[in-house]
Amino acid sequence: MSTTKKDEYDCSKCPGWCCSYERIPVTSEDIKRLARHLEGEIEDVREHCLDKHGDYLYLRHKKDTIFKSTCVFFDRVERRCGVYEARPWVCRKFPWSKRCGYYDFIKFEREMMGDDEFIPLPYPK
Repeated sequence: MSTTKKDEYDCSKCPGWCCSYERIPVTSEDIKRLARHLEGEIEDVREHCLDKHGDYLYLRHKKDTIFKSTCVFFDRVERRCGVYEARPWVCRKFPWSKRCGYYDFIKFEREMMGDDEFIPLPYPK
């Protein structure tokens, strides 16, 4: 994704902050979409890609080199969503506005450091 008049952030400049959210909820439609995209069964997605907390299902996490952990579908080499076309509804809506707070934060920190690759962490690892 690149910056547009509509959006005031550029996901390609971010190391995947939103994918590190501890609980990324999924709907039954999301699960069906992921199963089709992965050419698998709904039960396979439920068993291998989701965790249940209370009455809700969330994307499972895996260890990450920058953040504590990221979504099971996050490509840690490319720092991008590995199922972008089939990503859950909440991911499609993020950041819910024209601005992304983490993008603003990382952009400011990179300008201050004079380093276009600098990755500020909002919390200690």
